Amino acid sequence: MKDLKFEQKRSLSRLEAADQLTALAAALREGGDAELELSPGTLSLRIPDDLRSEMEVEIGDGEIELEIEFKWPTAPTRTAPSRTVAGTEKATGRKSVPAKPGRSSTGTSRSKSAKRSATKTP
Repeated sequence: MKDLKFEQKRSLSRLEAADQLTALAAALREGGDAELELSPGTLSLRIPDDLRSEMEVEIGDGEIELEIEFKWPTAPTRTAPSRTVAGTEKATGRKSVPAKPGRSSTGTSRSKSAKRSATKTP
């Protein structure tokens, strides 16, 4: 079962399709928190630096179908500590101390955000 599924099917002009892809490309380029304006609402996504892609083209029954798919995990991936750091810690008997935060964690920090319109504005 999926946590959430958003699907939109509609007819649009070639220019409207290009506008949607341009808005998506801008959100992907910016990364971080992105908002895509999709009629009738807004789709908010967290886009990481690395993602997987799949492109599929099918030709048959008098139609061409082009699918472009991007996938990424919903939770940020954590990297394992390097062996040199772990080995140094054991060899010296010292434990690393976490860095002091520059700001309080009261929500004052801001993340990158991009708001892109997937529809052409007159």
